[in-house]
Amino acid sequence: MKQITLAIAFQMAFTTSVLAQDYDKGLAAYQAGDYATALQEWRPLAEQGNAIAQTDLGFMYQSGKGVLQDDAEAVKWYRMAAEQGFAYAQGNLGLMYSKGNGVTQDDAEAAKWTRMAAVQGNAQAQFNLALMYRNGKGVLQDYAEAAKWWRMAAEQGDAEAQNSLGWNYRKGFGVLQDYAEAVKWYRMAAEQGHTKAQNNLGAMYHEGSGGLEDNITAHMWYNIASANGNKYGGENRDIIAKEMTSEDILKAQAMARECMSSNYQKCGY
Repeated sequence: MKQITLAIAFQMAFTTSVLAQDYDKGLAAYQAGDYATALQEWRPLAEQGNAIAQTDLGFMYQSGKGVLQDDAEAVKWYRMAAEQGFAYAQGNLGLMYSKGNGVTQDDAEAAKWTRMAAVQGNAQAQFNLALMYRNGKGVLQDYAEAAKWWRMAAEQGDAEAQNSLGWNYRKGFGVLQDYAEAVKWYRMAAEQGHTKAQNNLGAMYHEGSGGLEDNITAHMWYNIASANGNKYGGENRDIIAKEMTSEDILKAQAMARECMSSNYQKCGY
């Protein structure tokens, strides 16, 4: 499950310049690590009913920054903002119910609040709702619904959702099996540095799914995944290396270096 962090709320705009100025003072203090001043600026806004400040105050209590860590207090502020319809707070409140932090664990409540945020277009909530549908937690298990919500998050650029949607297409869960679509979504995530997607993309080329067999490209992606800390990438790279000539391995290694040095802009295709 994805935590919606304080930094996301920073992107929201206030309706009055006075509130914006007060909020910005708190933001500058927070970014400088002066949590006491951030709290001093944001608490009055939160107490006046500002949903953004309430959400940020909730996050401070959840993370224990500038205050004693207190999940119940975090839930209190998230709920105030969530009941005003603020998607970021709704998503975090759903996560608190999912984990049982500060509230009694309740999958149905988690799904309720997560859905409210998801329908407003919040990518993190869409990802979390998809997980709930995949696992049947708080909702009936439904792979098609999971794929629907993962697609919404993936189309917003969420790398984890892109990787998950790639898996759906690879396995044919909730969608018609389509290896080309699986590669497309894996690649989008891989090019954002998502190590599981990098390893999965290597597997697609290694297995030759949909006629894509290419050990050099597979080795490249396995090698990149390994370099980024994915343990399976290194294991798979060493397995496929036994099927390759030394010349092909050198070529794959050169491609991996070029791919990473170009920030995934030049990856051998």
